Amino acid sequence: MKSTADIDWRSAGWEGLAPRVGRVRLPGWDCTTGLVVGDDAALLIDTGSSLREGARLRADTRRLLGARTRVAHIALTHPHFDHVLGTAAFAGVEVYGAAGIDTVLAGDGADTLRADAVRHGVDPDAAAEAADVLVTPAHRICGERTLDLGGGVQVLLANVGPGHTAHDLAVLVPGPEIVFCGDLVEESGEPQAGTDASPRLWPEALDRLLALGGDDARYVPGHGSVVNADFVREQRATLAARFGVS
Repeated sequence: MKSTADIDWRSAGWEGLAPRVGRVRLPGWDCTTGLVVGDDAALLIDTGSSLREGARLRADTRRLLGARTRVAHIALTHPHFDHVLGTAAFAGVEVYGAAGIDTVLAGDGADTLRADAVRHGVDPDAAAEAADVLVTPAHRICGERTLDLGGGVQVLLANVGPGHTAHDLAVLVPGPEIVFCGDLVEESGEPQAGTDASPRLWPEALDRLLALGGDDARYVPGHGSVVNADFVREQRATLAARFGVS
């Protein structure tokens, strides 16, 4: 069995962030999906905008992981269609989200996500197919939770919202620190504040994100290139001015 240090991220079109950590920027909305690999299990972060994207990610992860391990955990950073509709492509996986995410994804929430996906250009049949099998996280994070992936690889799931939505989850991979931010941070466009955002609380969420990762961390936005702490601080200042908070 190959070591996790031998993962060839480029072979699947992924960007290696560390020997055990990579991510891919999906087409269409430039949405990030992340992967953290331990000796016993792997964690996938966000699952794309359709079952087709989810199946693509499943194929990618099988190619990257080979026989060494499998995706056993999925963390959903927030309940927007481009981050959650591919989850059902992964059977038997433990799914995590911020506390309260179930109130958005359950019941009529599936129809709302389907309509939002179609409004943004997802094929109506593909959106309906994904909404019909929408996965609601069984594990809801109120504060923080550590996942042990084996081989000394531990990741921290932290509920750092509300901000971009009412249910924002960040993922910290220690040593050197890499923080998957979801759409609390965006690099390839202006941060989007929809009707489910908490604009006046968003700067505080970024403060919590910065406290989580620290000055030397690499911050992985929901959309765009990897950034540093100074970029996050600048985005915090922009949002604070935009929404009239300190």
